[in-house]
Amino acid sequence: MTDKKKGKKEDNASKEAPRVGVFICHCGKNIGGFIDVPALTEYAKTLPNVVYAENNLYTCSEDGLRSIKENIKKHNLNRVIVASCTPRTHAPLFQSACEEAGVNKYLFEFVNIRDQCSWVHMKEKERGTKKAKDLIRMGVAKASLLEPLKDTQMDVVPKAVVLGGGIAGMTAALNLANQGMEVHLVEKTDKLGGMLRRLDTVYPTDGKAQDLIAPVIKQVEKHKNIKLHMSSTLEDLKGYIGHFIITVGGKEMEVGTIIVATGAGVLKPEGLYGYGKFPNVVTQLEFEDMVKAGKKVPKRVAFIQCVGSRSKDNTWRPYCSKVCCMVAVKNAKKIKAMAPDTAIYVLHRDINATGTEKEIYYHNVRGQNVKFLRYSLESPPEIIGDKEAKTIRVRHETLGTTFEIPVDLVVLSTPMVPNPDNTTLNKMLKVPLDKEGFFLEAHVKLRPLEFATDGIFICGTARFPVGINEAVADALGAAAKAAIPMRRGMVQVAATTACVDPERCSGCGNCEKVCPYTAIRLVEMEGGKKVAEVNALLCKGCGTCVPACPSRAISQRGFTDEQLVSQVLAATCEDQTGVTTAAAGWDPNIVGFCCNWCSYAGADMAGVSRFQYPTNLRIIRTMCSGRVDPLWILRAFLDGADGVFVSGCHPGDCHYSTGNNFTADRMKRLKETLEDYGVDGRRLRLEWISASEGNRFAELVKGFTEEIRALGPSPLKQVNGRRSECVEET
Repeated sequence: MTDKKKGKKEDNASKEAPRVGVFICHCGKNIGGFIDVPALTEYAKTLPNVVYAENNLYTCSEDGLRSIKENIKKHNLNRVIVASCTPRTHAPLFQSACEEAGVNKYLFEFVNIRDQCSWVHMKEKERGTKKAKDLIRMGVAKASLLEPLKDTQMDVVPKAVVLGGGIAGMTAALNLANQGMEVHLVEKTDKLGGMLRRLDTVYPTDGKAQDLIAPVIKQVEKHKNIKLHMSSTLEDLKGYIGHFIITVGGKEMEVGTIIVATGAGVLKPEGLYGYGKFPNVVTQLEFEDMVKAGKKVPKRVAFIQCVGSRSKDNTWRPYCSKVCCMVAVKNAKKIKAMAPDTAIYVLHRDINATGTEKEIYYHNVRGQNVKFLRYSLESPPEIIGDKEAKTIRVRHETLGTTFEIPVDLVVLSTPMVPNPDNTTLNKMLKVPLDKEGFFLEAHVKLRPLEFATDGIFICGTARFPVGINEAVADALGAAAKAAIPMRRGMVQVAATTACVDPERCSGCGNCEKVCPYTAIRLVEMEGGKKVAEVNALLCKGCGTCVPACPSRAISQRGFTDEQLVSQVLAATCEDQTGVTTAAAGWDPNIVGFCCNWCSYAGADMAGVSRFQYPTNLRIIRTMCSGRVDPLWILRAFLDGADGVFVSGCHPGDCHYSTGNNFTADRMKRLKETLEDYGVDGRRLRLEWISASEGNRFAELVKGFTEEIRALGPSPLKQVNGRRSECVEET
């Protein structure tokens, strides 16, 4: 289809009656194994404006995408719904398929029946299927009201900033610089090289770490396109992809993209195995320092693995750090090369030597009379000594025998831990951390090197513990991602921005006050009237300004009041039975509003983690919790909701800077209003949930559902025995 014909078809979509196509995904057994997909398909066919519905094994596959495009043409579809996984990962794929078939990408709606139904209601097929029907009904309601929109283009400053001067940061900086782009490399210490500077040798080559890192440092220091900022940190950040304004060393600079390569630290295992008490108990990194300093290796050395990691104790780390095993094996080999008669023991729970190369390396070291003893988490080694460690008592898990091993030196393998600066940097960048404190990528499989925030990328151990090779590969990938918009010189700006009806605007300025991006300003029209005007290039589409407008003159494209209220009505429309007691079959109807970046992502995490919670919640996605209008909530209660659950980013972590501040204020005032009208304020719950807090999301939903059950049906559930009339102008 030519662009001209395609444009004509898109323009006509807003004038034609909605013709909705619904494509429901089995996702293999991920959805089809727990939800009745054929029943969903038949149900979708009964919904208003739906002219076609089908189910696919994998809708995101080549066959699934082809089916969407073919059926758009065959049935003249002008709205498309895919009911499958999460819009946070797959929406662009399906939007592209729609555009190829001539349907504007903003006429596509995603319904999440995997993360919000099948995975979190795995033991409740009937109720999970019922909930999935409700979500599809809500999706159809919104899709029927969608309008075609057009993105705008914005230029990109062809400069980047790389935060962190370790091997990952330097690799990313060099890659971009070699493409001709100006790079600001920010390193908080006075030396480049990161943790690699402290190592003596690296595996599998056993070469000197200095020989690996020194040439890279030299290239960085001499490269004409790299500007070094040593002993510096990112002090402030404003702007957006293409035009980030960073402050380093008190100076402001404009860059197009950002790469986070701030690395990780190493756990200091205070209180474990005599560390900090016995001078001959050290960490692997401290052992590397000893070897580099030329200190003599003692006659009896024991390595203890998984110290402070893979632990059920909340004091320590639950994850495997991936590299510790091979570091111990490498250092055991090093000792044997320096002092062949040294007795070496590696006390481990198991050995992580993934890949043929590492496996061969490990077996070669075993052949050098290095003894490997397996212990269990329940029976860890015990250090015996007075002023220093003298003996290790350990139960050999395989042999079932307890040994006492005399030692002169104990080396503890401790995990990499998040950089303590992460908790400051993530707030500045408006990007999430995982539950351990590492930076959380947009998607571990589909978008592992980028954040959900456009224009900010990640590599190396800032994301999670990795070895040198993987850190370098990460850096090359992140640089490639960052280079794309800079080489193109432009990016598409999403059309889901705010817009103003000047006829209705009273010029009060409320919208200007709440906008976190100064994208709204009052301008004087002919006759002296002042009205709000939105700069679409500055607007980030949070929608916080919309509920602030007393004249209802502002709307957010793609998330209009009409579209979102239609979802509210669809979420409550099948709960008007008049049943008032749990004994008679009543069960709470709960409407939820979740912000895209944190709490909706937290709901996704609950799904990925298979955290089970009650089926009562029906989620409506907004870009920011600041978009949630109190009138929507009133409408939900008037039309049958027993409870409303609003959630967003934690205070200080809002993706849109200050949007959730207004959410908190609005919800507080709304609770007071509800109480004035005899509705228990506990029926409205506001919670802050991060993208990594899937378990917290599930537990909060459980708790809220039980609280609503205890309160009973909402007193507003019926208005004169029928559904309420529409709230004026919503």
